[in-house]
Amino acid sequence: MILNLPIREVLPATPRAHIVRLDLDGHPFEYAAGQAVLVGNQGSETRKPYSIACAPEDARRDGWIELLVGMDEDPQGGPPFTLRRGVTVDVEGPLGTFTFPAAPVEGRFLFIAGGSGIAPLRAMLRHALQIPHANVGLLYSARTPDDFAYESELRALADAGHIELRQTVTRAGDTIDWRGARGRIGRVELGQLVHDAETLCFVCGPPALVDEVPKLLEEIGVCRSRIRIEEWS
Repeated sequence: MILNLPIREVLPATPRAHIVRLDLDGHPFEYAAGQAVLVGNQGSETRKPYSIACAPEDARRDGWIELLVGMDEDPQGGPPFTLRRGVTVDVEGPLGTFTFPAAPVEGRFLFIAGGSGIAPLRAMLRHALQIPHANVGLLYSARTPDDFAYESELRALADAGHIELRQTVTRAGDTIDWRGARGRIGRVELGQLVHDAETLCFVCGPPALVDEVPKLLEEIGVCRSRIRIEEWS
């Protein structure tokens, strides 16, 4: 399905990314949490995949879908569409099989994000919070403290006791005022959030993270069948 949707809002997310809200303009748009869309300027053959960063419940309530658009993802310097309110873009989708299950048997969910990989995981996390008695954890890695998208929202959820949140930065020098964890995600950080071997885990981020984290999860006892990874290239 291809829709022509106007950009409703462009909001700052991090120094290198924006939140882009596409107005559904009354169009029905059903998707599973974790799926993506291809977006490009209206009439252009050039489109790029972006994960939908809001839960299906959010989209139905608010009337828009939300994307996290990085500005330094490729040598061409940004998205293949004009990043301005009121511009109409072509949206194709939904696409992708990296999704939250329709009827999970597990009660504990762990989301492991690196950088802009938070986008589909935010959609899944917000969807998972609608499940009665769901137990949700998030481990979020970014280059610097400024690179955490949706940080105020995630911290508010953690402060309210709705999720367990851990953050780590990989490129923060000693001069940066950061009191949290530093370095790449390791067994210790994962072990703090994997409460039992039946935890259902979702991993999305840079290739190194997507390659390493599943192996670490298996080492601490999580069955490979309970580890889902983002397979977009």
